[in-house]
Amino acid sequence: MSEQKLDRTSEYEFSIGLRLTHWIRFVAITVLIVTGYYISYVFISPEISAEPTLFLNAKWRMVHQVAGFVLIGVTIYKTYLFIFDKKSRKELRSISDFINPIVWIRQIKFYLFIGRHPHLKGVYNPLQFIAYLMFYLVLFLIILSGLVLYVHVYHEGLGGFLYEPMRFFENLMGGLANVRTLHRICMWIIMIFIPVHVYMAVFNAVKGKDGAMDAIYSGYKFRKEEAEA
Repeated sequence: MSEQKLDRTSEYEFSIGLRLTHWIRFVAITVLIVTGYYISYVFISPEISAEPTLFLNAKWRMVHQVAGFVLIGVTIYKTYLFIFDKKSRKELRSISDFINPIVWIRQIKFYLFIGRHPHLKGVYNPLQFIAYLMFYLVLFLIILSGLVLYVHVYHEGLGGFLYEPMRFFENLMGGLANVRTLHRICMWIIMIFIPVHVYMAVFNAVKGKDGAMDAIYSGYKFRKEEAEA
């Protein structure tokens, strides 16, 4: 009579750079959502003071812009890691899983509780990969529309340097009013994506029992291997 033994082997899933960009992006997006809401719908007013100007709106805008440029920087760095970083190469390998129809079928069966999780060459399963691809597309649009709005406030330095290129994209989007609308729509898409992302991460961690949630902190994920003795 054979007995099954369940062994776990640790795999380095997420590099330190990937993990840092994840959490910096999370903080930046949170700050941008809160400050963006204030800029659009002022929900707090300064205390009555003898000062003629308290610059509360300007302070919120400054925080919004700082967080925006942090998001731009971390997105550029994350793109670099995805393409060039050897320690983050497993992310790039996810493309081979994405274009493999067999992996798609097995992954869907796993989510429907009628099959086991497929063996992946990369970090993300096909559904995760397409979700992240769409997320980065929306991220690109919200950054681009944010820069268009930025150059209409600051006309010197970086704002002056980007003014003409951003005017091109402004016309491409149909004018400044459409730019603002697109910026808000992208924000709502990101706000919907975040809880769905968290839910699916927890789902995969609980059902897969492979430390998927821990990996974004430690970098390591566990792969189960069954062997007969």
